[in-house]
Amino acid sequence: MESDIHHPVADNPADNPADNPADNPADDLAPEAHGHHRADGAIADFGIDTTAQSTWEAVRDYGSRLRAGDLGSLPAVLGLAALVIVFWVLSEGFMTLDNTANLLAQGAGKMVIAMGLVFVLLLGEIDLSAGTASGVCAAVMAMHYVRAGNLLGGMGTTVFAVFLGGLIAAVGLALLMRIWAGAVLAAVAIAIALSGAAPNPWLEMLLAISVGAAIGVLTGFLVSKIGMPSFVVTLALFITWQGVILQFIGEGGVFGIGTQPVLFSVANGNMSVTGGWVLCAVAVLGYALVVLGEHVSRLNRGLVTSPTPIVLAKVIGVAVVAVPATYALTVNRSTNDSVVIRGVPYVVPIVLVLLVAGTYVLNRTRYGRHVYAVGGNAEAARRAGINVSRVRASVFVVASATAALGAIVYSSKVGSVDPQAGGLNTLLFAVGAAVIGGTSLFGGRGKVFHAVVGGLVLAVVENGLGLLKQPAAVVNIVTGLVLLLAATVDALSRRRAAVGR
Repeated sequence: MESDIHHPVADNPADNPADNPADNPADDLAPEAHGHHRADGAIADFGIDTTAQSTWEAVRDYGSRLRAGDLGSLPAVLGLAALVIVFWVLSEGFMTLDNTANLLAQGAGKMVIAMGLVFVLLLGEIDLSAGTASGVCAAVMAMHYVRAGNLLGGMGTTVFAVFLGGLIAAVGLALLMRIWAGAVLAAVAIAIALSGAAPNPWLEMLLAISVGAAIGVLTGFLVSKIGMPSFVVTLALFITWQGVILQFIGEGGVFGIGTQPVLFSVANGNMSVTGGWVLCAVAVLGYALVVLGEHVSRLNRGLVTSPTPIVLAKVIGVAVVAVPATYALTVNRSTNDSVVIRGVPYVVPIVLVLLVAGTYVLNRTRYGRHVYAVGGNAEAARRAGINVSRVRASVFVVASATAALGAIVYSSKVGSVDPQAGGLNTLLFAVGAAVIGGTSLFGGRGKVFHAVVGGLVLAVVENGLGLLKQPAAVVNIVTGLVLLLAATVDALSRRRAAVGR
């Protein structure tokens, strides 16, 4: 069966269920919609599941997929390596321990927003409001802290009533669309707003995420149920949320959160040395258990899998990166002899947790397979019984809730929230990170990992040019050209893949 449904390309088909015909229900979607009969292509579709591959055959197969246009994140990884080398040569301060840790914290906020946007892009949709939506979440979080939990006093009676009305509407719409997580989180936001609970950093972060989910419900309803183009809806909301932020904070105003230790430490704090090594061990051993466990399981069932040397090489590669990086970050990087700064920044485990969670959802759950199916061919997905409208609405909830997490990170980095929160280039850089990393703008192909790689590329560009004392104009020009190059590679690879079929 020659399917019109496109899936993300992994380094090995066993790494991603979306790439395994036997494991991916999307390949069973409405074969009649494609004009083919299953019996005609049974051997071509399922023969690989009972055929062993040698290491050389696996490498050759990967090369064939690259030549066919399935590039994945390879261009971004190669570009990242090239940028690191260039800036390392041009700037003495680029590869210092202090700058490396600072680079991670600088790019984490936009990277987190990009991770949520991957879900939207997989459907071929766009969310132009994610940046300013994150700003609204940051403003509500900061207001709750600054106003001692009194959102009514901070917003005023009329604005507070509209705010509550929006949350109540979000609960109703989420129940209507059966997006239960969105309904629960919107209800949590209502409870916190009405309770007037005393300031608490964990409560305020929960409030921000809950408001983000409510915003995603409203966006998803307009796109999936009303049928409005996502570009138009989110462009309108981009402008709307800018006004809401200004209303909450006031022109020229600012909410400071730098005095709250927990909120400030999210992007500026570091784990203990012991904690850093524990994180390293959990990451490496966890990856090894998952990859090797799946490998052994497929071997025992007689299914095709990567050759054992390649699987072991991946595990060793992760360890080779993780162990030296952890050691470097646990070394004192302070230039002041009286101050000690060492440890893995908190943003690292935050990004890793989101990466693992997002990857698991997309690759190992029915919901993730439905996202890929709808993104590849919405009509075939509908005929297969997938609730396309619900899936389309849900990805905006995921994106907005994740954008709220990004807001927590970038607000923590600067220690305050102002009327420009989430504005300027925040959204553009977040979308750029996902696309540069390898997520397709045409839908059906992408991974959460792509947002991480693309985010690192943009962080390196911004940081490196800053060290070279280049003006903002040059930073924007270079960033735009990098994004244009990534979009060009995506378009050309899709054209090549189409010709190959």
